[in-house]
Amino acid sequence: MPDALPLSGPRLLERFRALDDFLLAHQELWRPRPFNLMQLPWEARHPALANWLRRRSLEDAEAAHNHPERLAAPEPFAGLAVASAALSETGELPAQAQSRAPERFAVDVPGRKWQQIQHFASRLQFGARPRHWLDWCSGKGHLGRALAHDGTSLTCLEYDRDLVAAGQALSDRLALAAHHRLQDVLATDAASQLDASHTPVALHACGELHVRLLQLASAAGCRQLAVAPCCYNRIDSTDYRPLSAAARASELQLSREDLRLPLSETVTASARVRRQRDQSMARRLAFDLLQRELRGIDTYLPTPSLPTDWLQKSFADYCRDLAALKGLPTPAPRNWPALEALGWQRLAEVRNLELLRALFRRPLELWLLLDRALYLEQQGYQVRLGRFCSTLLTPRNHLLLAERVTHNACG
Repeated sequence: MPDALPLSGPRLLERFRALDDFLLAHQELWRPRPFNLMQLPWEARHPALANWLRRRSLEDAEAAHNHPERLAAPEPFAGLAVASAALSETGELPAQAQSRAPERFAVDVPGRKWQQIQHFASRLQFGARPRHWLDWCSGKGHLGRALAHDGTSLTCLEYDRDLVAAGQALSDRLALAAHHRLQDVLATDAASQLDASHTPVALHACGELHVRLLQLASAAGCRQLAVAPCCYNRIDSTDYRPLSAAARASELQLSREDLRLPLSETVTASARVRRQRDQSMARRLAFDLLQRELRGIDTYLPTPSLPTDWLQKSFADYCRDLAALKGLPTPAPRNWPALEALGWQRLAEVRNLELLRALFRRPLELWLLLDRALYLEQQGYQVRLGRFCSTLLTPRNHLLLAERVTHNACG
């Protein structure tokens, strides 16, 4: 039966070890990318599942994208879906009764982002009332202002000069005690911006940015912090560098490409963006068939991200221009519509085969989150990990709440 409560205490390490075992045991299922391979290593061991997935349509894949665990697919799919769901359950962080920021604070904030901010803010239950919020990678400081609407001091750190100026103007207009500062949080002088009186918060700071916050906040002795991580692949190394002792001891070695897996779930793209994405991927998959012929090598050839106006070209021109870009021979005339149709067929197969990998999206993300939670525990924090909103609002819906253990405060 799934846990109903957020993860904390001994359960953090217990769950990490269970996830570690699960991910290590099934590496052959989630590491290989169907987009790059004509045949996946696991297909020979599970032919019934492979054939079932390959026969499905692109529409079938799209319908199952956000809930692959609901598919009535042949084994081992169903068993993995059950295990994945159990291991990925974290429980919802309790919402506190609080005075919400007035609606005028939502001016200039996209609706979905404002909802995320409200949910995030409602989950910030600490043993002691924060005295000074520090909005990390703040943009215009929308999150910080929502938290500081009651008059609490606020500092916002942001790398973009224009956003700093716009944020300060918004805070001044609302008469808040807010200071918006220009700061590259990855620079060596970023540590000088934190002290023990601060409560740092970060809503969807990417990769290296939120890791830097965890390191600097704990070194500065910040009593509390709240972080909703995002974009785990945005790191400055080719391989993942674990933070906690448990993750460093694990046999699981993750590449930057592996770190993209948790981010493959999408819930917010418009129909136009999805159509554009599908056309681009179908063309790239068709070109992949062509480049194997042109090179005489049956392996995937990476291609760069292309401007969207390439989709306005005829498919024949698209292939000729991409071949030239990659230094390949000019392709001879052929049945271009037939080749493009094969690209769409491959796209349907790839999307459906990806549904097996999708069962490991949450387990891998939770492994990464728990690495951060266990690191904070090692720095003397009491940590809670749980959901702060629905995945329909954002797939990156997990929040780390950390508070230093003292004799007069409990988390």
